[in-house]
Amino acid sequence: MDRSSEIADFLRTRRARITPEAAGLPADGRSRRVSGLRREEAARLAGVSTEYYTRLEQGRAAHPSPEVVDALAGALRLDAAEHEYLTDLLARPGARRAPVNPQRVRQGLHLMLQTLEHVPAYIIGRRTDVLASNRLARAILTDFDALPVLRRNLARYYLLDPQARERTVEWEHVACETVAMLRMEAGRCPGDRRLADLIGELTLNSPEFSTWWNDHRVTRRTHGAMDYRHPLVGDLHFSYESMQLPGDENQTLCVYMPEPGSVTAESLRILNSWHAPAADPATDGQVR
Repeated sequence: MDRSSEIADFLRTRRARITPEAAGLPADGRSRRVSGLRREEAARLAGVSTEYYTRLEQGRAAHPSPEVVDALAGALRLDAAEHEYLTDLLARPGARRAPVNPQRVRQGLHLMLQTLEHVPAYIIGRRTDVLASNRLARAILTDFDALPVLRRNLARYYLLDPQARERTVEWEHVACETVAMLRMEAGRCPGDRRLADLIGELTLNSPEFSTWWNDHRVTRRTHGAMDYRHPLVGDLHFSYESMQLPGDENQTLCVYMPEPGSVTAESLRILNSWHAPAADPATDGQVR
């Protein structure tokens, strides 16, 4: 991802969505050739000169201070994820190093996923790689453990696996949001070769990817609702929570929770029993 082009496109698309009226600017009587704010209007709201804002939007300005980035975020009404993304884009190149070592999930987190055996749960890392998942997550989405390690990826699943379209009730919304998560990753680690390869693969093989990617949306999925349609137990409705794990900010735990006593809770109980590992006759009945 070219840094200068991305800064220009991101700032341009953010100011294009804000009208002068919404920003509280008085009408100047001039005809408008652009949708949203002009550069000089965005600069005025941020408290910087038009010349400096123009150089910044063109990727030609020196690295701005945190105060200037905060002022830009306020002027363009960026949400928390967009503010973080802009900060990453404008950071000094040496501060954003490409990841080198493969990610590993520590043993305690694997045990935690096993403990959460009655609800779907998984851990994602950089690039939306699925680093670990429990039995119900694999039953409801796909069996990530059966895939080669380098193919275990949430974006690749939602955008390229036909099963994802069948099982995800609001597939378009979820897939589009996942693309926004990938763009957030691209801003944080612009030199990640594997991420660039993934983006190239999705561009070639997903009809929708390029349109969503070019919207320059960014997001960090934290909580919400998710609906799936399983071929054996039917519709499943979840509330989900996603949280960065202590000790590794690049790993996120995602847990899907049904309403207690709901049809989904009963369906999970049935699905869990179907996918439970068979008992070992040699040890069954022994005290463990």
